[in-house]
Amino acid sequence: MITGIGVDIIEVDRIKKLVQKNPRFLRRIFTPLEIDCCQNKKNKFQHLAARFAAKEAFFKAIGKKIKWTDVEVSNLPSGKPQLHIKDPTDFSFQKIFISLSHLDEYAVATIVLEK
Repeated sequence: MITGIGVDIIEVDRIKKLVQKNPRFLRRIFTPLEIDCCQNKKNKFQHLAARFAAKEAFFKAIGKKIKWTDVEVSNLPSGKPQLHIKDPTDFSFQKIFISLSHLDEYAVATIVLEK
């Protein structure tokens, strides 16, 4: 049974400007693993934007906002994204489905929660 759905889209340039204007933004929004993963990419801002969108989509799916760094997006060796919650016992869902996509200008994420 689906218990929540969330979608978010963001301009990649918005994330780029926020990071360049205030380097603390990275540590406030992203975990060290997310930062390390994105820093090694050709266009790190596309990947950061996709993770930002995933977190926003997750907040929409659960119907509330939690601490940004309590939500982490990682990738399996195959490249498939995964979303991890620091303390999943606070929620009623059992499974998280995530899809990320990005172009030069936009990043989008979809989250589906299942019981």
